[in-house]
Amino acid sequence: MSSYLSATWVYPVSTAPLRNGIVAVSDDGTVTDVWTAEQGEALNIKGIKYYDGVLVPGLVNTHCHLELSHLAGKIAEHTGLPGFVQQVMQQRAASEAEIQKAMELADSEMYRLGIVATGDISNQIYSREVKLKSKIYYHTFVEAMGFNPVRADEIIQKAIATRDEFLPLRATIVPHAPYSVSAELFGEIKKVSGDAHESVSIHNQETLDENLFFESKEGHFLKLYEFLGLDIGFFEAKGKTSLQSYLPFLSGDAKTLLVHNTLTSRADVVFAQLQHQHLYWCLCPGANLYIENRLPDVDLLREAGVRITLGTDSLASNHQLSILAEMKILQAQKGVPFEELLSWATLNGAAFLGVEAKFGSLEKGKKPGLNLIKGLKGELITAETSIERII
Repeated sequence: MSSYLSATWVYPVSTAPLRNGIVAVSDDGTVTDVWTAEQGEALNIKGIKYYDGVLVPGLVNTHCHLELSHLAGKIAEHTGLPGFVQQVMQQRAASEAEIQKAMELADSEMYRLGIVATGDISNQIYSREVKLKSKIYYHTFVEAMGFNPVRADEIIQKAIATRDEFLPLRATIVPHAPYSVSAELFGEIKKVSGDAHESVSIHNQETLDENLFFESKEGHFLKLYEFLGLDIGFFEAKGKTSLQSYLPFLSGDAKTLLVHNTLTSRADVVFAQLQHQHLYWCLCPGANLYIENRLPDVDLLREAGVRITLGTDSLASNHQLSILAEMKILQAQKGVPFEELLSWATLNGAAFLGVEAKFGSLEKGKKPGLNLIKGLKGELITAETSIERII
């Protein structure tokens, strides 16, 4: 049996918005049809439930760190990335009970805020039980990190063991960031995560110091390595930006998410498009402002026509895990239209995670979840704008 829901506007995402559109949904949440108001009238549909607002599919968070949820409010803002990393390492230790409780609360809050699928970074196995019980679909990205080339084999074996512990959940081994992964470790990751059916992510150009390190072996990362007690005498500057230095090490077959992109230039985008045909670019504006107090060149990415997704990063680096809040920042500071933001927050994210057959748009046969966004002023997200999960 189907329920019939309508609103001031319905945004299927896969097609143009429908004024007073109607969505038919079965008891298990499957979309059985989407009609215009005129089609609904012609079909004489009865028992329609009307909402004042905008009906949209469930949202997709392509970049989160659930296991850092216990650090909410503990990390200072505007430290810059090297300082942020150092603070996280200093304060990350906590009891397993504290970590579990914080993850459960964060998962529950993401669900309440209309998120149906999440790409989540994990360094440990802590989040497995939360994800198994969750109403959210999770794709876990098991981060491998180690800048010392002699440890590459040891690190990849540990990552494989962690990935396998997440079964039956979907999990992929991915590089953490260019400044924390040796060329040898990139090679090992490519062997286990380089197929066309895989989804891979990497933190990309989050700070000026990342490019400085690869271009001339300068900047604050040198102090970070000193703090970590890591001798990087083996490393030689490439004379190229971070992205241009590491991207050739990644498989060109796997769907690959570049996360943050705060210091990505036009030359980097052109290089990336020529180098890799399956790239997605994730924006986490809340975290960018929290850590670096700056945003990526969003206009550049839009003009280049790249596939953009949205993420929240972690509660260590953000005030909430809300995709709507990320959309609000990008519209307020970069002028991105609501409909375009919604495609980033739904269908693009689902496509990257490989779950677009179920999530991402209101289409017959999908089970994408359904949210009501209230308080829009036309297509402007305002201080009063809120999201309510309907299905």
